[in-house]
Amino acid sequence: MRTGLVALALGLLAPIFLPALPPLWLIAAMPVVALMALPFRTYPLGFFLFGLAWACLSAQFALDDRLSVALDGETRWVEGRVVGLPQQGDGVVRFELADAHSRRTRLPTTLRLAWFGGPPVNSGERWRLAVKLKRPAGLLNPHGFDYSAWLLSRGIGATGTVKDGRLLQAARGAWRDEVRQALAQVDANGRSGALAALVLGDGGGLTREDWQVLQDTGTVHLLVISGQHIGLLAGLVYLLVAGAARYGLWPAGLAWLPWACALAFCAALGYGLLAGFEVPVRRACTMIGLVLLWRLRFKQPDPWWTWLLAFAGVLVFDPLANLRPGFWLSFAAVAILMFTFGGRLGPWRWWQTWTRAQWLVAVGLCPLLLIVGLPVSLSGPLVNLLAVPWISLLVLPSALLGTALLPVPLIGEGLLWIAGGLLDLLFKGLTLVAGRMPAWVPAAVSTWALGIAALGAFLLLLPKGVPLRVLGWPMVLLMVFPPQEHLPPGQAEIWQLDVGQGLAVLVRTRRHTLLYDAGPRFGEADVGERVVLPTLRKLGVRGLDLMLLSHADADHAGGAPAVRNGLPTREVISGDPDALPAELLAGPCDSGRRWEWDGVGFELWRWASAVESNQKSCVLLVEAGGERLLLTGDIDIHAERALLDEALALPIQWLAAPHHGSRSSSSMALLSRLKPHSVLISRGQGNAFGHPHPQVMARYRRSGLAIYDSAEQGAIRLQLGAFELPRTEAGHRRYWRDRPTVGPPGQY
Repeated sequence: MRTGLVALALGLLAPIFLPALPPLWLIAAMPVVALMALPFRTYPLGFFLFGLAWACLSAQFALDDRLSVALDGETRWVEGRVVGLPQQGDGVVRFELADAHSRRTRLPTTLRLAWFGGPPVNSGERWRLAVKLKRPAGLLNPHGFDYSAWLLSRGIGATGTVKDGRLLQAARGAWRDEVRQALAQVDANGRSGALAALVLGDGGGLTREDWQVLQDTGTVHLLVISGQHIGLLAGLVYLLVAGAARYGLWPAGLAWLPWACALAFCAALGYGLLAGFEVPVRRACTMIGLVLLWRLRFKQPDPWWTWLLAFAGVLVFDPLANLRPGFWLSFAAVAILMFTFGGRLGPWRWWQTWTRAQWLVAVGLCPLLLIVGLPVSLSGPLVNLLAVPWISLLVLPSALLGTALLPVPLIGEGLLWIAGGLLDLLFKGLTLVAGRMPAWVPAAVSTWALGIAALGAFLLLLPKGVPLRVLGWPMVLLMVFPPQEHLPPGQAEIWQLDVGQGLAVLVRTRRHTLLYDAGPRFGEADVGERVVLPTLRKLGVRGLDLMLLSHADADHAGGAPAVRNGLPTREVISGDPDALPAELLAGPCDSGRRWEWDGVGFELWRWASAVESNQKSCVLLVEAGGERLLLTGDIDIHAERALLDEALALPIQWLAAPHHGSRSSSSMALLSRLKPHSVLISRGQGNAFGHPHPQVMARYRRSGLAIYDSAEQGAIRLQLGAFELPRTEAGHRRYWRDRPTVGPPGQY
């Protein structure tokens, strides 16, 4: 039976590796073949096909529930019910709308909406909203967060921006939102948002600084409800009943063990419902229920059997859960603890158990964190030694009890005041640690090196005395010092990152690095901090020789402060340095400046008669082995005419579309003189500016240019000097990504 369960789990996991889902007729045939295989020794194949068919069918249903292409970018009146816990901050209300419908238009079941400057929105309310709809999409960058997968795993078929709305019905049955509002009104020493995260699993009240501190110290799992919290509450209830029975305080007519198991499971389930029943909570509740059942029946539970049942059970009820990193981290952490403690011949002292558990989990999860693209906390093993008991033994009991006793005057509020004060003390300590030892964002590791490092981590988890265990250390070090592939002299690696409506281009030679523009920032949405900086680090960039900001517009230079603060930068120059923040210490773009790095030539140009910011864009020509790329910023037709009179206007192979392909640029005179064979467009999908303009696109096609568009193909990498076709992130196909692969020249 265990073999069949393993095969079922593998089948449920298999679609995550598929570039596209099988056709429906093949999915329908899988259960038939599975039934034929079950009575024979091939029964594992039957279980595998059952799992694969169910996972593929669930994924297909989720894909079919996405917004139709015809409605992408359209504005429709939509009616639905607000679900979950809406988030409000920085003048934006973000929430999910379920049971969405519109007259004569089929809509996805669930929408994720943003209302800029909107009124308070509460869970359970019914609204009629004017929404500009958008198909699920996210930025595609190397080793970056896959927003499309996250949306699909949550059953969200469209996103949108609310233009107007009217409340139709007040909230009904939104008890979680009511609890959150009650917590927000309590004096919790300024930590009501952290209390909501701990009690309800609602992280919306935590600031960006709070999240960064938690990430740097490896304590996110302590504030956003994890299986540890569920298990602690269930264990506490079980021990209370067992203790009462041991000391004669339990009713003699009631068998204590069934009651202890039932009450412990009810406590776990109740806390899980309060927390929104996310994947870690579902896993914890499933495992706790199985352990209690086993304890009731066999006295000594089999932990691996319980883990496997929980793993397969979560996937059966939610086949798309494996698209979320939390699913893997949650089950992996439990498996590591069971493996390391289950293989010991003798017991450890309590302090050995506690300290070793922390570093064993840290070592075991490190390869997985690299795979899912999350940073690694260097201080986490040490910080958790104190933070875990602080939260589990002091904060959590007072927070839960205070929440339950809120209707009782003074008592509930007093307990929450204590819990908030304890959380505030914890955050102050975590902030000090995070300031000295931030999280480590390792460079991406090749598949073979990651496999060796994972094997090394496995060896380190083995008990002492196992042969070859010591070899685990040098194998694990491959994650810290991965083999580097150096560019040959005379070639340059170019990455046009996918930053939405903006621009960020990385240029690397063998020993030098240049960043041309740093992505946009609009309000609190800093793409430089959230996308550009993490991507550079994962690509192995540890410093910049030059940051070249074409001009001062927010879509080009908005992310520059975050990138400069995060990476050592020798020099910053710009075509409009006076309009940039003084902290950047930007120098001017000296037109005609030339230099060479590792056999790759660079040359700058700026229109001396420029009046407005776009015209002041600093243009960069990069030449490697006779292959040329021209980065043009946001120059317009007038600047293009001036450029054509310069020696810089040479025939090139690659042109970065001026001003994202706007109608005021990319003149026919420029294209005729430069004669590029390909154009790179960086823009946001469905942007409000209409970039690229249809007339410009028609001009590109008439000139026979191959078009590479970040909104369609994600980040684009080319190796200048090798005369090769570029590589796009959309080329790494996954069934949930709504982007086509590269088309022939002149097409998407």
